[in-house]
Amino acid sequence: MKKILFVAVLAFASVMAYAQPRAIGGRLGAFNGVSYEHGFGDSNMLEIEAGFGFAGRTTRWVDGRPYRSYGHNIQAAVTYDWIDPFGAKFPEMPKGEWHWYMGVGGAAGYGWYGYGYLPEHGYIGGNGNWGFLGAAGRVGVEFDFWFPLQLSIDWRPTLGVGLWDNYDHGVNSGLYWEMTSLALGVRYKF
Repeated sequence: MKKILFVAVLAFASVMAYAQPRAIGGRLGAFNGVSYEHGFGDSNMLEIEAGFGFAGRTTRWVDGRPYRSYGHNIQAAVTYDWIDPFGAKFPEMPKGEWHWYMGVGGAAGYGWYGYGYLPEHGYIGGNGNWGFLGAAGRVGVEFDFWFPLQLSIDWRPTLGVGLWDNYDHGVNSGLYWEMTSLALGVRYKF
């Protein structure tokens, strides 16, 4: 098992060292955090992000009805993105380049200290810890300046399964979705 893990880490490090270009920076929006992009040629990239949200909102399906939760949370996501898919490109510009991208991947998160909302009951307190694991998508547009700066805006929805411990009612499981992950990215290219 140790040998397999060592070979996998070595292979991953080799691929990461070979691929160009890269960008690192921040992502500001529904979830704030750090973002790292690693390009694979001109048409593909891997984006890794980790972030937090204070008073962030999540939605889940519990006992046959939607349940919104508001509270602090952390999450991480990885998506494999296609740059200018379908051959659709922006016109060339003298001081930079526009690109659009879309991709798929996965996301996981953990939240705490929140309160909930059910449409028929209004706000209800006492929901404690929760976590999720699911699939993530991404659609965005970015501008690469002629100097090493990249600005982007993207939307990263998530759909998956979640567990919630709301103290009063035990642990519940259900469908988890997050559709409000619109964010502005500011990255340094290297």
